[in-house]
Amino acid sequence: MAAGLVGGLPGGAVHAADAASAASAAERAVQPQPVPTYRAAEGARTIEGKLTTAEAPLLDAGAVYSDTIAPGERFYRLNLDDRSSVYVSAVVQPPPEAKVGYSDGIEVEIITTEGRRCQSNSGRADFGYDPVPLSAVAVRRLEEDAECQGQGTYFAKVTRTAAKDSDQRPWPVELRLQREPGLGTGSAPTTAPSVWPSASPALPGTDPVARTGGTGFNDARALDSGVWRDDLRPGQTRYYRVPLDWGQQLGLSAEISAARMTKQYGSASNGLSVSLYSPYRGLVDSKDTSYDGKQAGVTLPKTAPVAYENRFSDATEVRGARLAGWYYVAVTLGGKVAEFTEDATPVPLTVRVQVSGSPAKAPAYKESLSAAGFGVGADERAAAKGGLTAPEADAAAENHSAMRIVAGAGFGTGTLLLLVLGGWILLARRGGETA
Repeated sequence: MAAGLVGGLPGGAVHAADAASAASAAERAVQPQPVPTYRAAEGARTIEGKLTTAEAPLLDAGAVYSDTIAPGERFYRLNLDDRSSVYVSAVVQPPPEAKVGYSDGIEVEIITTEGRRCQSNSGRADFGYDPVPLSAVAVRRLEEDAECQGQGTYFAKVTRTAAKDSDQRPWPVELRLQREPGLGTGSAPTTAPSVWPSASPALPGTDPVARTGGTGFNDARALDSGVWRDDLRPGQTRYYRVPLDWGQQLGLSAEISAARMTKQYGSASNGLSVSLYSPYRGLVDSKDTSYDGKQAGVTLPKTAPVAYENRFSDATEVRGARLAGWYYVAVTLGGKVAEFTEDATPVPLTVRVQVSGSPAKAPAYKESLSAAGFGVGADERAAAKGGLTAPEADAAAENHSAMRIVAGAGFGTGTLLLLVLGGWILLARRGGETA
């Protein structure tokens, strides 16, 4: 072979080909993957809301439903009792590329069979620039001598609004009816608490621990007090959950570090936003700030202590802290950030959490609050300590239950299992010797 030839090609050509191949591989390596979409609830029931109440399908308390909704109205039937408060939530999930505007959003109402809207029960959520998941909740609050307190048939009306130049396609929507049992006779507070002064919390400054947030309410990553490390890409929302017991308060902040810039200057007016949701998926508080590719952060005011009587407050952020349970945190990096940063390179995110206050005595409910999906107990605290999502916590509980069954089967069964296992090991060793 002639000198300077490799595989029939001049040495310089080979180097050039290698360089081109490496450049192509590097280009492929930095191509951004799609932002993960909202994870639906496991076992969600498929349902189809109707344009009128005449054929509206029934929503059962405690179940999660999956539907789609185009701009307009959809109706669902509710069979309510006269001894509990109820919460109907709708989480709309636009595609990542959907065009949305400030006049777009979703609203949920509870109405009677006569067509009257139950007083002060509706909830609405509106978009900004970004097509992120939005949650709106309608509430039937149990209180004496108020409207919509009787047992019977009601309807949930879900309305999606969209401007003419916004995305008109049907979007997935997740529906959930949650029931909060009433309190015992004479034990229910009827007045709002005194005004709680909002203040910036004292947040921890310990070394961060890595915990990857989820895509929505169903796979939100559990957090307890501490400093937590994650990453965000433009247009992405990470979800976390924190257990708050009666009497406890939550302090919260989110910070993003400097990004890799593709332009000398750039800015997104709502580059970083943080939203706090209640155990029934209602918005408690939210805040955003601009981001220009440099360090930025958002700190929410400390929540009011969780208390039953908070539901009678005129302040939304106090009214939302009415139940013990999982509180959800959504952190979004604005999609416009991609216009001046490397979309393929996530921006470091730090979340600081401080749960303060000792758990107080729970109100005297007539029925189990945990059975309704609320409250904080040993399982919730263990999940927060371990950083488990709800599916992971369920799987851990199933494994623990299976181990208890095996352990409870008795010494004889345990001995038999050990003998079988020993036989397998012996066979494996013999197989290795003869191979």
